[in-house]
Amino acid sequence: MRFALILGEVGTGLRRNVSMVVSVVLVTFISLTFVGAAILLQMQIGQMKNFWYDKAQVAVYMCTATSGGENCAGGEANQDQKDAVEAQLQGSTLSPFIDKFYFEDHQQAFENFQKQFAGNPVTEYVTSDLLNETFWVNLKDPTQSDVLVESLSGFPGVDSVTDQRSYLEQIFSILNAASYTAIGIASLMLVAAVLLIATTIRLSAFSRRREIGIMRLVGASNRFIQTPFILEGIIASLIGSVLAGAAMVAIVKFFVRDYLVVNLPFTSFVDLSDAFLVAPVLIVMGALLAALSAKFAITRYLKV
Repeated sequence: MRFALILGEVGTGLRRNVSMVVSVVLVTFISLTFVGAAILLQMQIGQMKNFWYDKAQVAVYMCTATSGGENCAGGEANQDQKDAVEAQLQGSTLSPFIDKFYFEDHQQAFENFQKQFAGNPVTEYVTSDLLNETFWVNLKDPTQSDVLVESLSGFPGVDSVTDQRSYLEQIFSILNAASYTAIGIASLMLVAAVLLIATTIRLSAFSRRREIGIMRLVGASNRFIQTPFILEGIIASLIGSVLAGAAMVAIVKFFVRDYLVVNLPFTSFVDLSDAFLVAPVLIVMGALLAALSAKFAITRYLKV
């Protein structure tokens, strides 16, 4: 009977404050969607790091006829200089760090360039002799690339030694910045949601102040009086958080899996299992957010 009475009070409060309830649902939905997007973006960054770092190579660019620098004073790298670099890669100093390596000559570099920039006008102006001959090295541990850079950078005929991870770090920095931006926006929206839930509970309590006074006169406990208000906030917030969880699943299904995976097959993306992990987190977060803010509003502002 008491439970039915509490549910009746919850229904009354929701009906009397429909517009405020809708506002709570929308604010909770938007804020938790940003939270979910930030979580998924961090998961995506982690997947891309694991996927690409293992594939990142160290490029040992040999001098061309147009290269500058002390190592290229003699012009294009000759066969002796290329043999010296290869011997160093196969030597006892570097071989423990190297998984495999291969050599790319001018013609191979030109063919790869033509494929990579197919349709770009730049391909009409670049000739094979302008492209570096390169030793491409896969390391057993990509984090130890400094050993290779320090060992080969001073070799005659070596134009430069580049770790591809440096390019990846720039991309990941941009993605992290986007993730932190989403977290910042989500934090602001969560604050707005907390304030809106508290305001909704206060207005609901004010509109039922007569009923509350009667319940106090007949001996109702504080918990019995406060429970319907807390449940109102939880229900409104739960609707928003469930919508946010559904939005995460929809984004991963239709945008990530059906679009990005099809058009960008060369990398790894989050899947539906990740979205189904994030959705319950958002729902629990929404319920806790509403319960705490509603409890605070009732305890602080409702004089019973």
